[in-house]
Amino acid sequence: MQPIRQEAATRPWRTAWQRAGASGSAAAVFSAAALAWRGYADEGSAAGPLNGPSQWIWGETQAYRRDATIRTAVGYAIHHSTAILWATLYERLLGEQRHPKSIVRHLAEASSMTAAAYIVDYHFTPSRFRPGFKKHLQPASVFAVYAAFAAGLALTQIVRGSRR
Repeated sequence: MQPIRQEAATRPWRTAWQRAGASGSAAAVFSAAALAWRGYADEGSAAGPLNGPSQWIWGETQAYRRDATIRTAVGYAIHHSTAILWATLYERLLGEQRHPKSIVRHLAEASSMTAAAYIVDYHFTPSRFRPGFKKHLQPASVFAVYAAFAAGLALTQIVRGSRR
């Protein structure tokens, strides 16, 4: 009887993980587009901010690179993976829709999860494992990136809700 209870307890996390494939990917793509756009606007390099997460592997000095290399692709892969991780938490805590939610509620929930991600990313995470975006972006641009992330999470929920 114990294995059945354990499976029932892990089912919501498995469902959240499956749903996070879409919401995390949308958040990753939206925020990566904002990273490239704001990186180009702030420093003339669309690749620079996407290099930031590559510091996980190659160290902080590599996060300052502005040219597009294989490290840019690795930086994006890390960014996308962490977006799915945050989306899994989002889906587990806020993603289930027992009752219809307004667009404003979806945006508020996605924004609150994104604010939590920012706080953890930049205030509790060791320097090397931070996103590294701030090495290339002005504060308003960092805000725009996280806003795009929230928009990706919310849009996925809004589309799912409209299909019901």
